[in-house]
Amino acid sequence: MTKATPAPGSKESHCDHTSVGVLISSPSGLLLFERATPPAGLAPVAGHIDQHGGPEQAARNEVTEEVGLTVTHLHPLMEQWRPNRCRRTPTGPVGHQWWIFQAQVSGSLRPSPREARAPRWIHPDQIQQHALRTAAYADGHLSREEFEQQPGLEPVWCRFLHTLQLLTLPLAVLDRIDTLH
Repeated sequence: MTKATPAPGSKESHCDHTSVGVLISSPSGLLLFERATPPAGLAPVAGHIDQHGGPEQAARNEVTEEVGLTVTHLHPLMEQWRPNRCRRTPTGPVGHQWWIFQAQVSGSLRPSPREARAPRWIHPDQIQQHALRTAAYADGHLSREEFEQQPGLEPVWCRFLHTLQLLTLPLAVLDRIDTLH
């Protein structure tokens, strides 16, 4: 894959089609926050690999950048292509090769105002409720504005968390969620 680079004379970056996601758990639940930049939704730490050197280093760096924590242990959970859009200009097919990790962390939560709003530990039952809100949006029961004002899960995370058995949605609903932009 090519690295994301700005177009000549532009500050806009291009998508490198590679991303990581990092699940951080505590007895209170999974660390999620509202994305401060598109796409809208609650999500764990995530980001493009870009110049980070590889998936593991990107995962470590994104945790520090987004929530101010230090990864002490990183365990790979899955690798999968997802046809999800991001705010960057696509080059080639829309989507990302994702590497999802479980992380153990140390330090104090210090969210980046540029990246994360309202970080919180969300119990598995609440994760399911947020997924149902995303499903309602995918089914046309919520407008884009309603979803952005009170988001459910970021769409790409519904399938990941379903695959990891952290929530349950019918496959037809997951397919509709996959079509959200």
